[in-house]
Amino acid sequence: MSRYIPETGFRHDAPEATGVLLVNLGTPDAPDTGSVRRYLAEFLWDPRVVEIWRPLWWLILHGVILRLRPRKVAALYRSIWTPEGSPLLVIPEQQSVAIGRRLGELVSGRVEVVLAMRYGSPSIAAGIEELRRRGARRLLVLPMYPQYSATTTASVFDEVTRVLAQYRWVPGLRFVQHYHDDAAYLDALAASIREHWDAHGRPDRLLMSFHGIPRRCLLAGDPYFCEVHKTARLLAGRLQLDYDQWLLAFQSRFGREEWLSPYVDKTLEAWGAAGVGRVDVVCPGFSADCLETLEEIAVQNRETFLAAGGREYHYIPALNVRPDHIEALSQLLARHMSGWDGDAGGDDERAERAARARALGADA
Repeated sequence: MSRYIPETGFRHDAPEATGVLLVNLGTPDAPDTGSVRRYLAEFLWDPRVVEIWRPLWWLILHGVILRLRPRKVAALYRSIWTPEGSPLLVIPEQQSVAIGRRLGELVSGRVEVVLAMRYGSPSIAAGIEELRRRGARRLLVLPMYPQYSATTTASVFDEVTRVLAQYRWVPGLRFVQHYHDDAAYLDALAASIREHWDAHGRPDRLLMSFHGIPRRCLLAGDPYFCEVHKTARLLAGRLQLDYDQWLLAFQSRFGREEWLSPYVDKTLEAWGAAGVGRVDVVCPGFSADCLETLEEIAVQNRETFLAAGGREYHYIPALNVRPDHIEALSQLLARHMSGWDGDAGGDDERAERAARARALGADA
């Protein structure tokens, strides 16, 4: 029996498509302990996420973390869960529909857009298979992380290539590595902040919060630290902020080792104690709101700042399905599809191709 996934239902006159796979991190299927445990087991076992000797990490993960953490994390998920489901599934689904519609206007030829998650459902394997079923012979992958890190972007690459290694007919493959300094993405961020300020006034400080990674990743050559600093610097420039009006900090550290700093919670504690009255927080590295923004930043860190003496705290939402965000991502994808737009011939050429194939013994 072949080890490769066979081509079924193929027709020589079928129109080809360009497939776009949008990939975000993932979410549990439900805000309950069992679902969260399954999700964390997959997420935390990825060696790109935790670079610890596998036998030792297996004991820690299954002997301690997955016994204690899922119940607490499930309660946090319940606090942000919506009637439609997890925000990190609902919002990216809306993004994929909007991007697909816009790409249909920007490029010639048929484009199919499918959403996948690196961990949980819908899986990358399911997303690639769905695109194959829709006739995609070219595959463009967009990890929805503006800044590259081996812990996120490279992990998507690992899984995409692992899945494609099982295919007999591998599609043409392109991969968006990052878009941390893309002008349209930065313009959308700046516009979202200005709109918030127009509605609520300006803060004493703007805190740009990015997800943290262990500092040893930086020392090993991961470019994430540099890319988030470039994003922050360019965004501050668009907002015409002086150096003392904003700061970049890192959230969501895990475990006891040193992570990239400064830390968001420690920064907010210090600002509250120092008499900083109002802080606005924006998370430029998150393409969609999720547990880390809606609960950790909007709730936990708000409490931290106010308890330390701060007066007012605002979270500025992620770009989500803002039209300028959809336009920025669609234009980015269209640029990466250069040379791919258009089918391999029109109806007449496909019919001739099918006729030649049947003459050589093909069924369809």
